[in-house]
Amino acid sequence: MGVGIIGINRFTPEKVVTNQDLEKILDTSDEWIRTRTGIEERRIADDDTNTSDMAYEAARKAIQDAGITPEQLDLIIVATVTPDHPFPSVACMIQERLEAKNAAAMDIGAACAGFMYGIITGKQFIETGTYKHVLVVGVEKLSKIVDWSDRNTAVLFGDGAGAAVLGEVSEGRGILSFELGADGTGAKHLYQDEHIIMNGREVFKFAVRQMGESSVNVIEKAGLNRDDVDYLIPHQANIRIMEASRERLELPVEKMSKTVNKYGNTSAASIPISIVEDIEAGKIKDDDVIVMVGFGGGLTWGAICIKWGR
Repeated sequence: MGVGIIGINRFTPEKVVTNQDLEKILDTSDEWIRTRTGIEERRIADDDTNTSDMAYEAARKAIQDAGITPEQLDLIIVATVTPDHPFPSVACMIQERLEAKNAAAMDIGAACAGFMYGIITGKQFIETGTYKHVLVVGVEKLSKIVDWSDRNTAVLFGDGAGAAVLGEVSEGRGILSFELGADGTGAKHLYQDEHIIMNGREVFKFAVRQMGESSVNVIEKAGLNRDDVDYLIPHQANIRIMEASRERLELPVEKMSKTVNKYGNTSAASIPISIVEDIEAGKIKDDDVIVMVGFGGGLTWGAICIKWGR
């Protein structure tokens, strides 16, 4: 049985905060932000929009895209480090709103690698025959834990949600291989202590090394080589980190997803948001071999090689 993504969609808040907007409140500049991160603007949720609201909107549209009903969901996994409350989980909150009465529900915390962890967790339930349909949501309201006086982190992050429905796909398609990993010794480099605290230099070094290694590993695990890869979807954290991964795979610029300029780093939401953007732009087509790779606080990482299509 092949397990793949049978429905996907996203939600991003309406409010746009540009680099020029941040120039007014921080000692920074549009040029500084763009040249170091690739970010030009980001979306910020208003005070009345919670993490669960964004998750619900993305999930509702992904279920429609999958052509199933909420009652057909067996499990809801929400990847987030910014839940509305410590409990109940965001997954339980959207289970109620979706009226997905037959679904188990849980949140997982793997920061920016959370969507990858969620997809691979859901895959196991379907492959074993335990469940048929699993909803995976990556969602963050990072604006509520950003220190807006810290120019090193305030310029990086945005809010948003992406949701995917996993199910059985046609022969040859679906998830071909994956890698998940963690290194708790690096936890001190990226964590939350009321606000996001980050040692940018150390996180950069880790990300450049790990994103490249994991991408190569999943290609090899799938029995493929770099020439077989049609498209790379890296976690949208920093254009320099993303470019390092692309160069490691020897892919041309047009074969790498780039949405960091529009949305900034949306953590667990960045990869599904990018997938939807690229589908809408005609950059992802059925039977494309795609590598998705992310890293995050923990430190955590995850990579997936998937043959796209239902």
